[in-house]
Amino acid sequence: MPTNRYVAFLSLAIVGFAVDWITKQIMFSWLGLPQQDKYFWIVEGYVGFQTAVNRGALFGMGEGYWWVFSLLSVVAAVGIIIWLFYYRAAHDWLLTVALGSVMSGIFGNLYDRLGLWDASGLPPEFEHGVRDWILFRYQQYTWPNFNIADCMLVCGACLLVLHAWRGPQVEQKRSAA
Repeated sequence: MPTNRYVAFLSLAIVGFAVDWITKQIMFSWLGLPQQDKYFWIVEGYVGFQTAVNRGALFGMGEGYWWVFSLLSVVAAVGIIIWLFYYRAAHDWLLTVALGSVMSGIFGNLYDRLGLWDASGLPPEFEHGVRDWILFRYQQYTWPNFNIADCMLVCGACLLVLHAWRGPQVEQKRSAA
């Protein structure tokens, strides 16, 4: 297997994690801890920044079960490594990029869930919570805040769906040739 696949996967995972971590540090330093009416709008009333801490998973479901989500994250990370290197998924560029994106999202949110960010002296409702800061709103509907790690997870998942959809077509073309 070409070394560039390993480099691409690791670079994407590490750079994605670093961008997530740095943006969380910046936003929480700038805007502080979550406050109901504290926003910074880029497009007034639609796109902006607001800090939030999610102690659950998707849309806050499972609040308080940080250890379960942490364990699932570790299992997923190990599964990705096995799939990529043992089962040779890294032979496929699309899979390499998809799994690198997912891994960066896992690292970013796992870092927060394990309580590695400075939550000292904070109220218990912030312990083991994932820091979110991107805000979308349309009229009366506000999408739950999210972060760069969430974006990386969603992009990686979309690439995996694309790969699954495209995969049989590519195999059929190879068989026909």
